[in-house]
Amino acid sequence: MDIQRTAQGSVADLLPIMGTVFVAFLVIGVAMPVLPLHVHQGLGLSTFVVGLVAGSQFAASLVSRVWAGRHADSRGAKHAVVTGLIVSALAGLLYLLSLRFVSEPAISVTILLLGRALLGAGESFIITGAQSWGLVLGGPQNTGKVLAWMGTAMYAAFALGAPVGTTLYGSHGFTAIALATTLAPLATLLLVARLRRVAPTARGRPAFNKVVAAVWVPGIGLALSSVGLGAVTAFIALLFAARGWTVWPAFTTFAVAFIFARAVFGHLADRVGGAKVALVCVLIEAAGQALIWLAPWSALALIGAALTGFGYALAYPGFGVEAVRRAPPESRGLAMGAYTAFLDVALGLASPALGLIAGVADLGTVFLVSTLVVLCAAVIAGRLLYTKGGRNEGFHRDARDASSDRCIVGPGPAGEGRARTEANAAA
Repeated sequence: MDIQRTAQGSVADLLPIMGTVFVAFLVIGVAMPVLPLHVHQGLGLSTFVVGLVAGSQFAASLVSRVWAGRHADSRGAKHAVVTGLIVSALAGLLYLLSLRFVSEPAISVTILLLGRALLGAGESFIITGAQSWGLVLGGPQNTGKVLAWMGTAMYAAFALGAPVGTTLYGSHGFTAIALATTLAPLATLLLVARLRRVAPTARGRPAFNKVVAAVWVPGIGLALSSVGLGAVTAFIALLFAARGWTVWPAFTTFAVAFIFARAVFGHLADRVGGAKVALVCVLIEAAGQALIWLAPWSALALIGAALTGFGYALAYPGFGVEAVRRAPPESRGLAMGAYTAFLDVALGLASPALGLIAGVADLGTVFLVSTLVVLCAAVIAGRLLYTKGGRNEGFHRDARDASSDRCIVGPGPAGEGRARTEANAAA
């Protein structure tokens, strides 16, 4: 009975963290549909520069992921989230500064790139800290569910942010987007200040190469599946605009399908296995990308966006469960940072590369290429599925069993006593 109450308390503790992620990621959601338009139409720059600006955020996230993971493990997850919010607000100030140089597009986009880099670092600290926070509160047996819930909050922000950003941009231009990017993280700090922190999980300094060795295979799967996400975030706005279709429904449809998948099926990776879920869902995602490529009407392209969102929604926690299962339990923050870094590699490289493809061929070809890349993720999921039960899995299951008493929802009286001790130390 006490264990059940503790688990229910952990679920309640996750809700305000999800709220923090939601508000923080509104700043990315409002910019997502309009940033390509601002760079391409407002500043008159090429599709390659659009891809460069979009990808710069993910490149900066890549550089800061490991730092964010170590920070969450050593200083605490709450401290990592607060750091990320402050950095994100500074990115908004650079957005504002870039607008003073719109008559000189090269200077303006350079400042914008710096702002995107800061936003990428801030996003890295926020989501890595929030995921680490949730994993401590929810316990390793709920890894897939925690990752799904945090992602649900993130993409709910994208779903709301797309129409809000389009409206703000249409009424007040990019100035409104810059102000929202500055003020939303500062407002979120008020929410975070009221949340209780959890004790740092690091005991010593784990070797980064060992953590990477544990997560690299599912990380490659994540990277390949994330190319579909990169195609949508960077180029679907331009594709819809070029075909005379309303832009924002593509982002909202993608995000609503994503949220539906996470809300209804987010537990599947924990229940039936991450590799199985990832294999099915990357095939769904690839089908969605192919529909966007082939669509002669906006309705069919929106179905493609929905399938892409649904498939990617569950591919991320599917591969994520496999990554956490292989990682040392005392380094979950670092493991999540290293795992998510594969997403950053994919988006940081894929967005400019897809931009070059759009310049040489056309915008539709972008989604043909992304379809083929996403299909390659199915090979990785198949490898994970058919090598399950190997040496590494057994080792890390033993490590988790040995450390389960340290989890907040640990079993038995001893685990409950240690949970209270850690909670008192964290208070």
